[in-house]
Amino acid sequence: MRAIIDLGTNTFHLLIVNDSNEAISKTSIAAKLGMGGIQQGIITPEGTQRGINVLKEFRNIIDQYAIPEYRIFAFGTSALRSASNRNEVIEAFKKEVNIKVEVISGDREAELIYKGVSQAVKVEKNSVIVDIGGGSVEFIICNAKGLLWKQSFEIGGQRLMDMFFPTDPIPNSSVSKMDDYFREKLLPLANACHQYSPEVLIGSSGSFDTLNNMYHFETTGKGTPENKVGFDYPLEAFIRAYEQFLTKNRAERMAIPGMVELRVDMIVVASCLIRYLIQNFNLREIKISKYAMKEGILAVTQ
Repeated sequence: MRAIIDLGTNTFHLLIVNDSNEAISKTSIAAKLGMGGIQQGIITPEGTQRGINVLKEFRNIIDQYAIPEYRIFAFGTSALRSASNRNEVIEAFKKEVNIKVEVISGDREAELIYKGVSQAVKVEKNSVIVDIGGGSVEFIICNAKGLLWKQSFEIGGQRLMDMFFPTDPIPNSSVSKMDDYFREKLLPLANACHQYSPEVLIGSSGSFDTLNNMYHFETTGKGTPENKVGFDYPLEAFIRAYEQFLTKNRAERMAIPGMVELRVDMIVVASCLIRYLIQNFNLREIKISKYAMKEGILAVTQ
């Protein structure tokens, strides 16, 4: 058995698999590691403690399966990557929970996301994989032959909320400012899209899972099937969801069937980014992968 831990900026994920690589336990808990400090390039003491509390819950689950230390793989991403005090935070995790964390680069994160997503969604046309985390967003352009281009941008949901989400519902002026921000920050992506002309947006887990869950509740009265990992997602369903997010406050968003508290805030700014990508890069198809970095880690660890 192996335990895979993804220490995201907003959410920590635990995946436990057996020796046949079959998932036997999945847990996602909001740690909000980056909250309060990500814009200053630090992890606050409160953020560190929230991380420790979540890792203690993960440790209890891991110990139930008696997984040895050398079979635990924990990877830190954007919040830890950009934190000036990351070594102290990692040491605190090791001391308090006995979990050793490896901080990976944005490029490595993008590679692992590609390895995970490509197991769930069949890539045929030129496509852009989008993974919206709390601290960073990874973009991977690929086709049936493989990976063509990748880059990680420090424009994740927690950062966007801190900068552009002052009141709820989000002001229209903030949406316009976000568009200007994306235009500036995503110039390398714009150049890559001009070069490779992706037609399909493949959303990786996170907010995309919630959008997909909302769509399934809307059309079937039930959430997404547990045994399915790749989905076609109608563009019209996204437009309906996006328009709701612009006008509803938090309580009203929580009342939408399929919404989860873990995503109820970040999904607003995430959807603003998705809408920007669709409009500016002429993306006319959306697919959604339940698999993300965890499954990519699984593919490269033994």
